[in-house]
Amino acid sequence: MRHGAIETGNEKRFIGQIDLPLSRDGQKQSERQGRFLIDIPFSQVWCSDLKRTRETAAIVCRDRDPVIHSAPELREIDLGRWDGMPMSQIKEQFPDIWQARGQDISHFRLPGAESFADLQQRTVPFIRQIAEQSSGNILIVTHAGVIRVLLCRVLEMPLSHLFRIYLDYGGLTLIKDIKGMSQVMGVNLSPALPATDDLT
Repeated sequence: MRHGAIETGNEKRFIGQIDLPLSRDGQKQSERQGRFLIDIPFSQVWCSDLKRTRETAAIVCRDRDPVIHSAPELREIDLGRWDGMPMSQIKEQFPDIWQARGQDISHFRLPGAESFADLQQRTVPFIRQIAEQSSGNILIVTHAGVIRVLLCRVLEMPLSHLFRIYLDYGGLTLIKDIKGMSQVMGVNLSPALPATDDLT
C-alpha cells in the first residue's frame, strides 16, 4: 500500500526521504482503507520507518492488534539535495542535470543520492525476504517509488517505464506468490468513496 496523502504545498515537489506526516486527507484515506480491509487477516504488517508510512499502517490496523515492523529498507528513494524542492525550481536552477535525469531515469543519481536502479536493488530483495519468511497475507505500507520498482521487477518491465504506473495516495497493489512466481492481482486499488466522506 502507498501511504496516505501528505501536505506538500501548492507546488509539485520532489519528495523522497524527507520525513513528512500525513495530511488530514491522508488520515481519511488510511481510515477508509482500514475499513475496506477489515475482514482480511494479516500475518505480518511492515512499513518504512518514515512517519507517513508508520502513521498509515497504524491507522489501517487501528482495529487490529498487530506488531507493526518498520524498516529503513522500505524507505522512498533518496533524492539527496533535491529532496523537498519544487520541480520548477530544480528545472530552472539545474537545467543540464534535469535533462540528464530525463535521458536516463533508471540510472540517474545525484551525488550522495540513489537512482531508481539503486532503489530497486535496496527494496526488492528485502520485500522478497519478507514474503519468503512469512505465510498468509502480508501488508507492506511503503512509497510510490518502491511499489513502482517492485512492479517493474515482477512484470520484467524496464525501469525506464516506471512512471507509466500511476499510484494514488493510499492505493493498494496486490501481488500473489504462487510457487515462487509472483503475479500482479491488482494495482492502485482504493475503496469507493462514501458520499458523506468529504475530503475538503
